[in-house]
Amino acid sequence: MKDDLKPGTTVVDTSRRDFIKKSTAIAGAAGIMSMVPDAIRNAAWAAGSDAPEKTEVKIGFIPLTDCASVVIASVMGFDKKYGIKITPTKEASWAAVRDKLVNGELDASHVLYGLIYGVQLGIGGPKKDMSVLMTINNNGQAITLSKQLYDKGVKDGASLAALIKKEPREYTFAQTFPTGTHAMWLNYWLASIGVNPLTEVKNIAVPPPQMVANMRVGNMDGFCVGEPWNARAIHDKIGFTGVTTQDIWKDHPEKVLGTTAEFVQKYPNTARAMIMAMLEASQFIDTLSNRSKVADIIKDKSYVNTDFDSIEDRMLGQYDNGIGKKWQDPNYMKFYNDGAVNFPYLSDGMWFLTQHKRWGMLKEHPDYLAVAKKVNQIELYKQAAAQVKVPVPKDPLRSAKLIDGVTWDPKNPKGYADGFKIKA
Repeated sequence: MKDDLKPGTTVVDTSRRDFIKKSTAIAGAAGIMSMVPDAIRNAAWAAGSDAPEKTEVKIGFIPLTDCASVVIASVMGFDKKYGIKITPTKEASWAAVRDKLVNGELDASHVLYGLIYGVQLGIGGPKKDMSVLMTINNNGQAITLSKQLYDKGVKDGASLAALIKKEPREYTFAQTFPTGTHAMWLNYWLASIGVNPLTEVKNIAVPPPQMVANMRVGNMDGFCVGEPWNARAIHDKIGFTGVTTQDIWKDHPEKVLGTTAEFVQKYPNTARAMIMAMLEASQFIDTLSNRSKVADIIKDKSYVNTDFDSIEDRMLGQYDNGIGKKWQDPNYMKFYNDGAVNFPYLSDGMWFLTQHKRWGMLKEHPDYLAVAKKVNQIELYKQAAAQVKVPVPKDPLRSAKLIDGVTWDPKNPKGYADGFKIKA
């Protein structure tokens, strides 16, 4: 841990620091630090005297390109730098991640933003207080449409909407978890082209690695998932990219490092150490010259378990939609972007709540800001960011204009959630 202090950081006097260190040696860090007032404890940690309470942590992940920062933090040894050992744990589905986080089998996980908020409010499974430690990535998901739709003349959203109206049948679209990011991107995009995702199509949940196989045997007309499974569908010639999620919302929040509120309360120094290790991994991955190496590491059977090209191309922003369009996308998957990616904006969590309300998962408006303040661990993140010299924004709220031209205004979440023409 770094001992140099940022300007404005409280300096702990020597006698108090010595007291903490000596007491820690006798009673253990977790016990003594729990008896020290917050202000002193935080300052002591900033001065480098707070060791992680738990030194070995299991961090879950789903086989997706954006699990890279969990894997890289472990493989490249960034975790050891901050006194912890990260064991990446491959999981079969987001429902399994949810259950293992809730029951404590996982200490933390690479996880869908909306899943954490769903569990917080009891709409995505068991209700439990949860925490977002940091955002892992922006962008880099997509909606894949089947070759059968292409053969019917579908090339984009407008032609898909026209076909659904012209030839009504049970069109099936898959996402990865009901309250998760992919469900929200899929619903938002379908609504933006005039298709009600709740009444005009069948909407199912399928684990990410199973998407391609299910489309191959005709179980779905389209799916929304993270990479590399959209690229893999194109390489296998069974589908094409209808839209990327960065075209739905440029620089949208995607996966987060999530855990339970209980874990943060019990192991705050470990939580900080995880954030710091992941921030260093994020910086490594966002150095473009490292991306081929990252793709080579995560393609392994232990991690994503697919071919190198399916991962690398889109990691480098090299897009091919599978039906004749190729482009270099400046808004490809970002893991750091000078720190802009990783800050846990309150407004990002609030946005997912507005969509949960829009689609009838929440019957009443929650206190959007209060929920986000409870879940997103901004102060903890700031402390970790200061140690690794990652800049943080001044305002925890930000607005954005999405694909339908509607501006997300976090200062009026109720009005935003109620303002859509297509909703539950």
